[in-house]
Amino acid sequence: MFELEWIHEKIRRGEYYFSKHGDQERQNDNLTVAEVEEALLKGRIIEQYENTGRGESCLVVGFTETGKPIHIVCGMRGDWLVVITVYIPQPPKFKAPYERGEK
Repeated sequence: MFELEWIHEKIRRGEYYFSKHGDQERQNDNLTVAEVEEALLKGRIIEQYENTGRGESCLVVGFTETGKPIHIVCGMRGDWLVVITVYIPQPPKFKAPYERGEK
């Protein structure tokens, strides 16, 4: 299980990296690295995922100073935080930043 303080510590220390997919998704939604860091530092964990073959992960939702919602799926590789994917939540997958939509 991920703890929010561990995520915050990794961001503050710069002990994290974006997966290739995560960085591509960040760019697709025109999100800056600073916005993702801000969302992780101010966010909260809304879902925890068990090990599905690639290790445990969690979904963090956070907001930028301008109020832009960001979802970040985080994992762990060794002692490092990995940003697996990042995106702006929107319908139909999400009704609101904290609420899933239709499957």
